[in-house]
Amino acid sequence: MVFLFRFLSFLPLPVLHNLGALMGWVVWLTSPTYRRHMQENIALAGLQHARNAAIAEAGKGVAELPKIWLRPKEELLERVVRVSGWEHVEAARAAGKGVLYLTPHLGCFEITAQYLAARPSADGSLQAITVLYRRPRQDWLAPLMELGRGMNLKLAPADLSGVRRLMKALKHGEASGMLPDQVPGNGEGIWVPFFGRPAYTMTLAARLTEGGAALLFTYAERLHYGAGYHIHFIPLAQPLVGDLPARVAQINREIESIIRLCPEQYIWGYNRYKVPAGAPEPDEPK
Repeated sequence: MVFLFRFLSFLPLPVLHNLGALMGWVVWLTSPTYRRHMQENIALAGLQHARNAAIAEAGKGVAELPKIWLRPKEELLERVVRVSGWEHVEAARAAGKGVLYLTPHLGCFEITAQYLAARPSADGSLQAITVLYRRPRQDWLAPLMELGRGMNLKLAPADLSGVRRLMKALKHGEASGMLPDQVPGNGEGIWVPFFGRPAYTMTLAARLTEGGAALLFTYAERLHYGAGYHIHFIPLAQPLVGDLPARVAQINREIESIIRLCPEQYIWGYNRYKVPAGAPEPDEPK
């Protein structure tokens, strides 16, 4: 498998995306559980028109990983052919405070932190970025993931020690990043709406901004025919206000708005509404 992964990293991106689209449909046709999650989630959001494209895009997201992780940094930068909202990054860096980047499971979410770490600011400086890292279940994949993500990033384990690293980075004016729509473990989240249904949602993102860190959403839109990526940086529509549950719910609403910009590239097959082991049941029926 490692040899195959390395071999795939040398294939052109259009070829990988074509293979991935085919793989996406194979998984859709052969996995009833995956198919059920995707159909339920996308219907709940009222975005059924994006279903067929989302099936193919989910496969592309897997097939592009070898190239994102294993090719040189210069190639990574070349694949980003358009950037929108970079002025928000510059403003946040210029303010001298830490910057928290939230990257939903949308588009090529593996490339955003890599791009941030590799692209210099207007003054030529690079900003260190620390990201939460959860070891994959497949042992053979772990060293490849660590190699790919660790080239430009500081990896922090998804536990209390990792949270401390994120807080330390933000306190020192550096950047941190995480996937805000990943289901947290018991005790690390609360039930708030996501597309109208209670979803166990991490509180960490809302807590990390309490020290004054700037918050930016980011996602990398996958362009047609393997043409590269368009990275978007989006500030909060409104400042986070209220108690912790209100702030967590606001983050979810803003994620919903971002997903609607590019619904075919969201990972709808992810079991976003599962109840983590030991967590309380939501107030509303699932």
